[in-house]
Amino acid sequence: MPQHQIVTLTLNPAIDKSTVVDQFVPEQKLRCAAPRFDAGGGGINVSRGIKKLGGSSLAIFTAGGASGQLLSNLVEAEGIDYQAIETKEWTRENFTVTEQLTNAQYRFGMPGTPMSQSEIDACLDALRAKAPAYVVGSGSLPPGVPDDFYAQVAAITKKMGARFILDTSGAPLQAACNEGVFLLKPNIGELCKLVGVDNLDTNQVDDAARQVIGQGGCEVVVVSLGPMGAIWVTKNACEHIPAPPVKKLSTVGAGDSMVAGMTWSLAQNKSFGEMARMGVACGSAATMNTGTQLFRPEDAQKLLSWLNQYAQKYQLPT
Repeated sequence: MPQHQIVTLTLNPAIDKSTVVDQFVPEQKLRCAAPRFDAGGGGINVSRGIKKLGGSSLAIFTAGGASGQLLSNLVEAEGIDYQAIETKEWTRENFTVTEQLTNAQYRFGMPGTPMSQSEIDACLDALRAKAPAYVVGSGSLPPGVPDDFYAQVAAITKKMGARFILDTSGAPLQAACNEGVFLLKPNIGELCKLVGVDNLDTNQVDDAARQVIGQGGCEVVVVSLGPMGAIWVTKNACEHIPAPPVKKLSTVGAGDSMVAGMTWSLAQNKSFGEMARMGVACGSAATMNTGTQLFRPEDAQKLLSWLNQYAQKYQLPT
């Protein structure tokens, strides 16, 4: 298998099924539109996004049973290189329904299936055998996986001389910060937990991010602010990237799309400002689509142009 500059890791993938109904009515059979099936899970979605941008990556993920085979088939159909780690338990399935009358979206996320220690070790061994420049860990951890899993990934990544980009939450995020990573993408709530406070105003985000950096948690923090865009912070620099004005249809995959745009940009040797703008462009573009199809590259490029013009207007670093 050829070496890849980017490797994504997904321990809790899913088959994402989505459909549309006219209106939700209790206790009645609802007529749904033809379902759409997508390979889902944080790292897999990041690999899908990188592919849409014209890049390539290796997606390492777990897959079990008939649903796991479908997952592998879906990833392969998108032209993504992958290595599936076989698990005893079947891969989970998630379900999203959009009500056409109100454009309200209902998302049903199923719990992950337990993993054995041998399956966990197989995932780590698969990573050790690679030599990427960037490793992306994204998504939650299924039952049976210890909270320090991403910390173990961080240690492996350091040893191979790669940069680890992490998008997760809770105890696994804190454990990884204790080990130290290259880039974190928390939201404000996750950042609050990392610095031990209940709330943060927008003007306090950069100081909180620098606290994490100063404690050795990472080198770069990109804090997603939802409809307000994002803030990227390093030890010596900080910039707010506004969210472009778009008509939001769905938030499914927006965070993963953002990570995809940032990772692709870093692999292209872009600056942190360029990285963050591409991330916000891809994340915002994902909200313009229904279901679980992530973003359209042409939408992301249009939004990136808007963000670059904004940066030039206010003389921000480009």
